[in-house]
Amino acid sequence: MAAETIWNKETVPKVMKIVSTRLQQRDLITLLLVNPSIHHTLLSHPSLWLVLDFHEMSNAGDRLVSALSLPRYRNVKHINLEFAQDIEDKQLENVKSKCGDSLLDLEILNLNGCQRISDKGIEVVTDTCPKLKVFSIYWNVRVTDVGITHLVKNCRFVVDLNLSGCKNITDKSLHLVADNYQELESLNITRCIKMTDSGLQRILLNCSSLQTLNLYALSTLTDEAYKMISRLPHLRFLDLCGAQNLTDDGLSCIARCKNLVSLNLTWCVQVSDVGVIAIAQGCRSLELLSLFGILGVSDRCLEVLSSFCSNTLTTLDVNGCINIKNRSRDQLLKLFPNLMCFKVHS
Repeated sequence: MAAETIWNKETVPKVMKIVSTRLQQRDLITLLLVNPSIHHTLLSHPSLWLVLDFHEMSNAGDRLVSALSLPRYRNVKHINLEFAQDIEDKQLENVKSKCGDSLLDLEILNLNGCQRISDKGIEVVTDTCPKLKVFSIYWNVRVTDVGITHLVKNCRFVVDLNLSGCKNITDKSLHLVADNYQELESLNITRCIKMTDSGLQRILLNCSSLQTLNLYALSTLTDEAYKMISRLPHLRFLDLCGAQNLTDDGLSCIARCKNLVSLNLTWCVQVSDVGVIAIAQGCRSLELLSLFGILGVSDRCLEVLSSFCSNTLTTLDVNGCINIKNRSRDQLLKLFPNLMCFKVHS
């Protein structure tokens, strides 16, 4: 009996503390039902109950309300509703009315693919989480500048913002973001087709802490905006796929971002050896580079890249670059011995 008591009071808690940190949310909840000792042990570690993950689940709205009503989730920091079914404004209103206090410490909210949420939903949910730092609402065509107005008003500490595919937001949203989130570190405005140079330029003027910038499929931007990317000294990841108006002049300015480790130039059709050589000479920590589909680059730029980035490049995509003759894997490995990936774009 004494040995069993020691096991329950000392050994089980130690084992559960180690094991539980490696378990998924569903497994943790299952463990609560095993016996009272394990139940008590798990609930005594608040750090285990900081995440609610309902991505791709049905009845996610009801599940969220039920979970937030439990004391163990009163300090939740991360909620993932990515592609969760039936999440709409009324569910978020329900969350606010029934358990809004549980969101006061929320830092990460993922609403990717929740296409039924409108500006009203953004207003409701952001009003309950003043400490929000990471907000993602990828692929939502209902949210407009009104929703972003609510976001910047209610959540003052956002440093990571994903608006990819939000086709109804305009430069007004970027102006709001630039004026209110000057410590922003990551911004994704992929396929935000109503954006123009004006919005991006305001971001580049005000948000000098940016480390990640996704501008995928924004064909309306011009070189005047791209040149201003040089104002980002901490930039590490830059996606310019489909930047049809980017020229060697713009790329030469971007080469001043000496901390770049990842650069996607897929389908940047006006770029030539001149721009890529400038990148090679300026960005010597580059680990990923995609030149997919660029007809204006040749073996010359690869030779210069090899001179400056051979020890760092691990991913290089030159597929579709018909003027690069020596592009077999063996030939590329001679120039870049650390290459592990030869394809970025598919």
